[in-house]
Amino acid sequence: MSENHSENMLDLSGLLCPLPVLKARKRLEAMAPGSVLKVIATDPMSAIDMPHFCNEQGHTLLEQAKEAGALIFRIRRK
Repeated sequence: MSENHSENMLDLSGLLCPLPVLKARKRLEAMAPGSVLKVIATDPMSAIDMPHFCNEQGHTLLEQAKEAGALIFRIRRK
């Protein structure tokens, strides 16, 4: 099965709070329901802000990981 067939990527490296969440929100709004957005962020506050944003907006946080100094989030749009 191809879980990533509708996955988009958004690289927000270098942006500081609140920009990663604001830009992720804007991208998610333009996506079809059920689509997956992979967000790459370097702001340490994203580890708190992204899960909170998903919870508040009803999106599903599929994955939160740290790779090579960056935070990776996979979010399924509600």
